[in-house]
Amino acid sequence: MASSSSLLVRGRAFALVVAVALVAAPRRINGGAAGPAARTNDPNWHVFSVSSLLPSSACTASKAASNSSALGVVHRHGPCSPVQARRRGGGGAVTHAEILERDQARVDSIHRKVAGAGGAPSVVDPARASEQGVSLPAQRGISLGTGNYVVSVGLGTPAKQYAVIFDTGSDLSWVQCKPCADCYEQQDPLFDPSLSSTYAAVACGAPECQELDASGCSSDSRCRYEVQYGDQSQTDGNLVRDTLTLSASDTLPGFVFGCGDQNAGLFGQVDGLFGLGREKVSLPSQGAPSYGPGFTYCLPSSSSGRGYLSLGGAPPANAQFTALADGATPSFYYIDLVGIKVGGRAIRIPATAFAAAGGTVIDSGTVITRLPPRAYAPLRAAFARSMAQYKKAPALSILDTCYDFTGHRTAQIPTVELAFAGGATVSLDFTGVLYVSKVSQACLAFAPNADDSSIAILGNTQQKTFAVAYDVANQRIGFGAKGCS
Repeated sequence: MASSSSLLVRGRAFALVVAVALVAAPRRINGGAAGPAARTNDPNWHVFSVSSLLPSSACTASKAASNSSALGVVHRHGPCSPVQARRRGGGGAVTHAEILERDQARVDSIHRKVAGAGGAPSVVDPARASEQGVSLPAQRGISLGTGNYVVSVGLGTPAKQYAVIFDTGSDLSWVQCKPCADCYEQQDPLFDPSLSSTYAAVACGAPECQELDASGCSSDSRCRYEVQYGDQSQTDGNLVRDTLTLSASDTLPGFVFGCGDQNAGLFGQVDGLFGLGREKVSLPSQGAPSYGPGFTYCLPSSSSGRGYLSLGGAPPANAQFTALADGATPSFYYIDLVGIKVGGRAIRIPATAFAAAGGTVIDSGTVITRLPPRAYAPLRAAFARSMAQYKKAPALSILDTCYDFTGHRTAQIPTVELAFAGGATVSLDFTGVLYVSKVSQACLAFAPNADDSSIAILGNTQQKTFAVAYDVANQRIGFGAKGCS
């Protein structure tokens, strides 16, 4: 018979083995103290209801900016979209794969513009055009639809409402106009200059025409413009001025924009585009004398939510700022992304990775953030290590790191923080970490560039829920958390 002291030792040893086994056992995701509730208060993890990953079928309200110039921002393909509201019952819904393929076409266009800096246009192999999402010149009129967020503005006197894409990568604003020689199909009636008492054509000798580097003059000395986008979509027409209505009590007289009479591709059912770029003809530049330089927008967390776009005004009090950087093209906004944290830990990215790529463009029209492969690979690896408890899902177009949350009531993912030059650190909302096509396919919302020499792009998925302040006067960009709520 074993002595009492021997039994005590064995009992302690057994208890130690059990304790070690419990510590080493994988954490359960649903239920129990080891589930997501254990990390609810951990600042390095997002714990959320799986049902919250999918947008509502109804439009939901959210905070609007106090600035009187604020415009409501909605997702082009969501239930709040004026385009979708008018299309109900006609035409099929765009798929996530199509959105991501078109996104790649936009990224390719940005890369060509930055790399070319005025060089000859690249040649596209017709056999590969459809799989790349690139429109050939012979296919004019095919919509690529690379803009995701729309605002409604009024033009003319009396004002007529138009749903337009807003784009930080473009300068000239334009809508399709009567009479139109070649226009793509849109839901609203075309802008009719003859119905506006404040309409005026811009003459060839006007400063606005010279600054635009316009394509020429019409027979009656009106300024003609031509803009050809990277995917061969284009708009041609007259440069004009008329009253822009931002709200019932807020107008911008003499707003200069393009009245397109030959347009093809890119924008689908929307009525045109409003440019938020850095040149003098852009909307914020024209609005600066009235509202102050710069602008702020907040993109909603879901395609069923609402955000805002406001001109001028003070940046949000909680914003973290990083300086605007020099770049190869004058229209784009460049910033310096210098590091990434996953779950509170900095991942190892070569110090030269972002600089060698030419920096980072922040773009409202790109969906998925693109990183140099040397930065994407360690991000993907760190995220995947933290997600080992979930079943993997098939890749979705350009997104290669996807998970299946089927059967889970709640889920948890590590935080992802972006570090910028000057010390600004932005912790992404969980909706900015994942791109979700369905509960069984939730993907890391980052993708690698084709090579390390292509510029990084901060896409709109990562910008969601932030008040993104373009403080042009002080040459900086700020990110204010919970900007739409």
